[in-house]
Amino acid sequence: MKYPGQLVFGLDIGTRSIVGTVGYRVGDKFYVVTQSIREHTTRSMLDGQIHDIYKVGETISEVKAELEKKINRPLKDVCIAAAGRVLKTVTVRVDMEMEGDREIGGEDIYALDSMGVEKAYEEFLKDNDTEMKFYCVGYSVVRYYMNGYTIGNLEGHKARTIGADMIATFLPEDVVDGLYKAVGQAGLEVVNLTLEPIAAIQVAIPEMYRMLNIALVDVGAGTSDISVTKDGSIIAYGMIPIAGDSLTEVVAKHCLVDFATAEHIKRETGVREQIEYKDIMGLSQTISAAEVEQVTADVISDMTERVAAKIKELNGDKSVSAVFVVGGGGMLPGYTEALAAKLGIQPERVAVRGEEVMQNIEFLEADAHKDSLMVTPIGICLSFYEQSNNFIFVYFNDQRIKIYDNNKAAVVDAAMQAEFPNDGLFPRRGRELNYTVNGKPRITRGALGEAAVITVNGSEADIYTPIHANDQIRVTESTAGEAAQMDINQLPEYGATMRVEVNDRQIDLPKFASVNGRLQSGYYSIQENDSIEILGYYTVRQIAEFMDVIINREMNIYVNNKLADMDTKVYENFSVVWTMEELQLSDRDKYEGGMADSYRDLPEAEETGEDAEIAAETETKIETEASVLTETTADTAAAGAGAGTAAEGASEADTDTASADGGMTAADKAADTSAQAGQSQQTASDTAAGGPKEQGRVIYVTVNGEQVRLSGKKEYVFVDVFSCIDFDLSKPQGSGIVTKLNGRDAQYMETIHGGETIEIYWKH
Repeated sequence: MKYPGQLVFGLDIGTRSIVGTVGYRVGDKFYVVTQSIREHTTRSMLDGQIHDIYKVGETISEVKAELEKKINRPLKDVCIAAAGRVLKTVTVRVDMEMEGDREIGGEDIYALDSMGVEKAYEEFLKDNDTEMKFYCVGYSVVRYYMNGYTIGNLEGHKARTIGADMIATFLPEDVVDGLYKAVGQAGLEVVNLTLEPIAAIQVAIPEMYRMLNIALVDVGAGTSDISVTKDGSIIAYGMIPIAGDSLTEVVAKHCLVDFATAEHIKRETGVREQIEYKDIMGLSQTISAAEVEQVTADVISDMTERVAAKIKELNGDKSVSAVFVVGGGGMLPGYTEALAAKLGIQPERVAVRGEEVMQNIEFLEADAHKDSLMVTPIGICLSFYEQSNNFIFVYFNDQRIKIYDNNKAAVVDAAMQAEFPNDGLFPRRGRELNYTVNGKPRITRGALGEAAVITVNGSEADIYTPIHANDQIRVTESTAGEAAQMDINQLPEYGATMRVEVNDRQIDLPKFASVNGRLQSGYYSIQENDSIEILGYYTVRQIAEFMDVIINREMNIYVNNKLADMDTKVYENFSVVWTMEELQLSDRDKYEGGMADSYRDLPEAEETGEDAEIAAETETKIETEASVLTETTADTAAAGAGAGTAAEGASEADTDTASADGGMTAADKAADTSAQAGQSQQTASDTAAGGPKEQGRVIYVTVNGEQVRLSGKKEYVFVDVFSCIDFDLSKPQGSGIVTKLNGRDAQYMETIHGGETIEIYWKH
């Protein structure tokens, strides 16, 4: 026979019985083609959980065979519902920013739902520290939000932000595994898994009634499943592990009968006034319905007390407006009245629902069951259309894992279930570099590594590639990139210049870099926690050195039109003027060697009689000075010898103590005195002999073990040494330059007098 719609096979695997339903949907109506019911011959299920997989599998096979015979076609795919003693629910709010104000598509809604499920799972793990492994077996969206306001359907709207309130439900692994293995024993494959309260509400509370605050209680044999609706949505699910079997057990003990006979007595209570049965002694007995109600009253009171408490908990600690009861356990007289009393609502607002709620259900068999027992089985079939989801098995790096499938499962879902590290899927950055520039923290991030290599069934894939049952997924973990590296000259501040005005001329000065208090070249490689300062000023002395100009001590120096000295700091856009007031020719001759550059722009003086007279006077003066120097050579040399002895004594006492004269120690002074004595002698000798006339003063220092001669200037600073040695600053051979003066750290602009011991080398 051909049917106008796709046949759906739903299986309600209950604690007392298994109900199979086959039907199809056309429009808003669902047509039940046929049904089959089989009770368990043994107590192979307790409290909604399978205890004997093979026994349950045999019963499922019987139901399947009967249905196949009726419809004359094989059944392979099945929809099932889960219940259990340890059902856990988590309610979360999740929000997602959109890229601009754009239209929302189905993929956006799926991504939002996935974020909600992931967040719910994280919250679940925080509150449930147990060795038992749980699976998310279903979720419901309570309401959606668009730009902070509630909305029924997001798709097609434009929004900046979307959000959702969601309920996710979790069950232990053994509950789900038992269901899958039992249907597998019958040769069936699960195509959709839902929760029993979700299935029941599909039929019992149509969407048009969900604006009301209503509770649905599905009283089965082992569990009582609860769901609550409000404001058009299902707002909560719950379960308590007590139901119809508890009533059957108390009847069995009172009547002294086996479980099956007690179940028969319980069912007949609502139908007959007197129930006949045989006890375990084989004696015929009779019990009235009133006596059964009296025997079960305490159990019903306890059961409804717990159900009412759960309903209030799920509904924000308050009662609901009405309760619909389905399932066989709720049909016992006195149940609905007791539940109404515990909830504090009118008795008529708690009622067993059956055929009257099946307005959109059409039964094609004349003798079909249409009572409350059929609500959940039919709801399982309808859930197939509402949420086509399932558990599937895949292989992740040769590990067999089970994941919840809603027809949109991807590689990333399998990775999460396999507990593959999240950072192993994405390129990782190398170690970052932390340092400060001018006192402000700065981070240079490491380079990105290689992304994970992913294949599905041998084909190249990514984390969003869809996966299906039995897919082979292989992921090679991503790598980390190189650690962050940064040289001083790569800093944006380092490349900047500082402009000042010198004698009405604009000068651009490169900025200095100080690292942990020491000057470094632009090729210095920044290290972790380095403190870097890009100096925002020059001293007048440094400006003169940069311009290769020698400033006479007798010159007047002005910074921003205020009298200054060589150590005055000059900042961006400052003006600097140095000038010699009342300049005379004799002054020029006096400083001919040391100040030639300062007067390079003066016109050449013509040779006159006056000039010749001045020249003669100058030469006479030089000869006189030479004579004086010669006479004092012996005394100076003796002083030099004494200074050597003094240096030895001072080196121990005053090594770490700076004097008032430029920070020199006693040892430095002694050594300097000796050096000056020798140099004075040499200068006097050269002058008297009329030897080579060098401009400026000549001094000797020892650099890296070798004597170096400095000449051409009246005064020298430490940095002058670099012009007289072979040390290429443009080709760094280390992380920085080490400079030592007489065994201590040198300052680039400090004065040297001659005789000093200097060390200059690259730091490795």
